[in-house]
Amino acid sequence: MTRQKKMRRREPGGSASRPAVDRLYGTHSVEAALRNPAREIRAVYHTSNAAERIARLLDERKLRSTLVAPEALMHKLGRDTVHQGLLVEAAPLPEPGLDTLLSTASATGSAGPLIVLDQVTDPHNVGAILRSAAAFGASALIMQKRHSPPLDGILAKAASGALEHIPVARVTNLARALGEIAEAGIFLIGLDGDAGEALEEAPLDRPCALVLGAEGKGLRRLTAENCDTLRRVTTHGPLASLNVSNAAAIALHACLLARNAAALPEDR
Repeated sequence: MTRQKKMRRREPGGSASRPAVDRLYGTHSVEAALRNPAREIRAVYHTSNAAERIARLLDERKLRSTLVAPEALMHKLGRDTVHQGLLVEAAPLPEPGLDTLLSTASATGSAGPLIVLDQVTDPHNVGAILRSAAAFGASALIMQKRHSPPLDGILAKAASGALEHIPVARVTNLARALGEIAEAGIFLIGLDGDAGEALEEAPLDRPCALVLGAEGKGLRRLTAENCDTLRRVTTHGPLASLNVSNAAAIALHACLLARNAAALPEDR
């Protein structure tokens, strides 16, 4: 059943702290949220053109929706937002503790790498990294509370549904978190474009964490010192530097190939 009503503009403000409600827009992020039983859906808004895309998912979860004009979504989200006629308001996903993630990663020998972000604040980049994490089988993403974008909106749109699949933990002290990761037996690989050794020469088939720094600044000194090794992504061409999300995708794919190779029978 649908009902049409006016929508209120979202008040500005807020950053690293979790909001009471996550706003997810765009086809992929909305459909993924509706498919996720762990996601508590509080409201669904759609235009007439987008209604058919989510009708079955709404029926499966027995959710009501609100029919709105496209202008109402633009008023709610901003005129330049690519919402594709869909908006969901939902409770934030439960945020796992670092100890929970580490116990899972340590217990599962074939688990994909952890991703650790050192003050990567651009929601487009973090969303793209989450999308690659879901594509290449990463275990989780870890970042700081004070230097991370909100886990909805632009980030969720860029993640294209991956936010519903990859656990995200935010820690207060990144250096301390890296120490705990190392104590759990997970090999810390810092990505640094100036590193002397190549990423593909690292032991990527063992439990590991890929540590990436903000674009431009790279890894902070203390973060780099807490890594077991610093590695560079091999490039060959006029441009040697990579966007942080591109570097993450390449590193995650390299880890996947290494895990697949290690799983092959030795006599093959």
